[in-house]
Amino acid sequence: MTIVLASDHAGYEYKEAVKSFLSEKGYDILDVGTNSKESTDYPIYGKAAAEKVARGEAKYGIIICSSGEGIMIAANKVKGVRA
Repeated sequence: MTIVLASDHAGYEYKEAVKSFLSEKGYDILDVGTNSKESTDYPIYGKAAAEKVARGEAKYGIIICSSGEGIMIAANKVKGVRA
């Protein structure tokens, strides 16, 4: 099963930990970023993850930002996705 992961800079370390855990359990991971702790905008990554799920490229998505709310709102704007 494929799971897409996304985060902003505030959630980067958590995303990396989740990626490691899921990989060890045998899941295929699509990481759409961010790829560092450098300041960035969460909507870019929330939308990218949601689009992967909507297109069927991933069964589920895990999206992480500092509060969880902003990135969720961005993902919910993609038709066919409920975050």
